[in-house]
Amino acid sequence: MSETLLQVENLKKHFPIKGGILQKQVGEVKAVDGLSFVVKKGETLGIVGESGCGKSTTGRLITRLIEPTEGKIIFDNQEITKLSTNEMRKLRREMQMVFQDPFASLNPRHTVEKILEEPLIVHGIGNTKERKKLVQEMLEVVGLSSYHAKRYPHQFSGGQRQRIGIARALMTKPKLIIADEPVSALDVSIQSQVLNLLEDLQKEFQLTYIFIAHDLGVVRHISDRVAVMYLGRMVELSDSENLYKKPLHPYTRALLAAVPIPDPDYVKEDTLLTGDIPSPSNPPTGCAFHTRCSECMEICKTDRPDFREIESGHYVACHLYDK
Repeated sequence: MSETLLQVENLKKHFPIKGGILQKQVGEVKAVDGLSFVVKKGETLGIVGESGCGKSTTGRLITRLIEPTEGKIIFDNQEITKLSTNEMRKLRREMQMVFQDPFASLNPRHTVEKILEEPLIVHGIGNTKERKKLVQEMLEVVGLSSYHAKRYPHQFSGGQRQRIGIARALMTKPKLIIADEPVSALDVSIQSQVLNLLEDLQKEFQLTYIFIAHDLGVVRHISDRVAVMYLGRMVELSDSENLYKKPLHPYTRALLAAVPIPDPDYVKEDTLLTGDIPSPSNPPTGCAFHTRCSECMEICKTDRPDFREIESGHYVACHLYDK
């Protein structure tokens, strides 16, 4: 059994809604509402769900780019929710993020060399000569050339910019990388190249990934385990193969039905989602998914299902599996 690198316990993030002349709090958006999971060293945990389910907020909470309302985050046997800003800054050498939009996350006024050198300067790694050498080596590792170091972000394609974003995350040799929809802004033909690169880097640097995406088709190829989120909560968690062969939650089944199949003769099951995701500021009672579920029962409208293990390593929050 591999060692646990990250443990999340009852993680919550509630954003206040303010209104009126005095801007008093009139409600709150429960972006993340009680998440608990572990990530083992060297594995890839995929987190999937529709826009607004709280998956990107989860990534930012783990790195403490935003502060949690409640809950514990234990990284490498250290509880990071209690660390000061300065202590957290030092720890970020061990955990890095790759963002969705590579153009927005790279400073357009800086050369690639300066962008990649910055994490090394912040964490006091090497002298000027050593840093320049590291930058050139890392560019080669992610499939670019050392002469690209003098160029600016606008001189690269989307796929190349994302490679620069990945190189920047790797500069401090982290243990954990949180990839927040790293391929969703890229052309489909480029997506597979970036996914293959991430897999190769994981083997080379013994990395652990949390891979956030809304597309179950993308997550399938890179993840060891997949967590499905809906309205700030986890509804299903299983190893990747099992989830795709035997999805238990109606929401997971609907998401899988939406993945395109490259076969013109394939007839899809009619399990596509209807309706819109409810507002996180006013979630439905009982099971949050009951307003869109084709298998909704009376108990689903009033009682929230527990998130529990149905089969070995396969967890689900659904009344269909109540004993």
